[in-house]
Amino acid sequence: MLIPFILVSALFPLWGFANDITNPLVKAFKDIFLISNTQSSLVQFAFYLGYGVMAIPAALFIRRFSYKYGIVLGLGLYAVGALLFIPASIYGDFNYFLAALCILTCGLALLETTANPYILSMGSPQTATKRLNLAQAFNPVGSLLGMFVASNLILNNLHVAKFRAAEKAAHPEYAQMLPSVVDGTLTDALQQFAVTNPVQHQLMQSADLATIRTPYVVIALVVICLLFVYLFYRLPNTQLVASDKRNQALKPLFIRLINNKPYREGVVAQVFYVGAQIMCWTFIIHYGMAEVGLSAAEAQHFNIIAMCFFLASRFLCTYLLNWLKAGLLLMWFAIAAACLMCVVVFIGGKVGLYSLVATSACMSLMFPTIYGIALNGLKADASIASAGLVMAIVGGALMPPLQGMIIDANPIAFLSAEQASFLLPMLCFVAITIFAYRVVFIHKQ
Repeated sequence: MLIPFILVSALFPLWGFANDITNPLVKAFKDIFLISNTQSSLVQFAFYLGYGVMAIPAALFIRRFSYKYGIVLGLGLYAVGALLFIPASIYGDFNYFLAALCILTCGLALLETTANPYILSMGSPQTATKRLNLAQAFNPVGSLLGMFVASNLILNNLHVAKFRAAEKAAHPEYAQMLPSVVDGTLTDALQQFAVTNPVQHQLMQSADLATIRTPYVVIALVVICLLFVYLFYRLPNTQLVASDKRNQALKPLFIRLINNKPYREGVVAQVFYVGAQIMCWTFIIHYGMAEVGLSAAEAQHFNIIAMCFFLASRFLCTYLLNWLKAGLLLMWFAIAAACLMCVVVFIGGKVGLYSLVATSACMSLMFPTIYGIALNGLKADASIASAGLVMAIVGGALMPPLQGMIIDANPIAFLSAEQASFLLPMLCFVAITIFAYRVVFIHKQ
């Protein structure tokens, strides 16, 4: 199973790349299209909506065919969604980008619904969670590449970034276009520029959208090449197929899953985890800019550091699972993450930013461990059960817009808008702590 394990593990960087090249687009689209934080966070809503829409159909497709064809179809949808950035950038419509992202993540839903249970099935059930943690360790490699591309090939090359740099006299050619930048915000200045220089603003917008488009077209070509590799390689079929009609029927299967408390609670915990992860990685840019005065590209560098922590911690956690129960380790990491969020909310500044970066080390364990605990002992039901856990990724669609609304509303007088918004991921980590406690002390897993 070594070569199949390597081939399937090679898929994990693909959705890491997609996730983390997309996170900075929330801020980029806000400046390019001159929209609110709530509207721009629809990028994450569209991105993670694909998981909610596609997870169950993906599981049924895999159940009807095989893991291999789930991978092939997932790669196909991934490529189509990425290529749709071409017409979206040409027409310059924000909604077209949202549709392209949703189609792309339908492909990611197929890949994750396939790859995670496939890895769990490649060996002993006793080492399944450890094996999935190892495979998931390659996910941050793609995330780091996505962050690097976002920071160096997108954010630094956007004209709106040069407008922001004009405030610091780094681009004096833009400074003359910003008469209100001293008295107002950059958004105010850009809005004024769009009114007074509509043709120049449209040209600038078109150039920025072309800059965003290019990495998506390149990754689409890479994915198409990989599609043919998986299509022609004979991957082993490790699916457990139930032998009688009672187990093959879907209704009893769903009833069994709903009645399985560790699985049911695991799906809920996964919703909170993915929501917390996406909020921390998306709004670190807002936090760095508002609380510390960084540029978008500088704040993205902190996101890259956070991902390095995430990657190193994931390998460390895989090692620690040789001696510690997965549920116990999950509980301690969730408590630590909640405490770090308290620092982000109530102290702020550089200390808060550093705590936000450190939170990624705590998050590294969470997704694969919740996944492994929830699927423990499900055997033939695992392929459908995994769909519920992948569907839980829709938490990444639901919670970032809520955080964006908190930033826009600024509801707590003694906290900045960005600080107050991180109360939401703090509550998510509390929910994960409760799940881990129940796993260890009530379900005895």
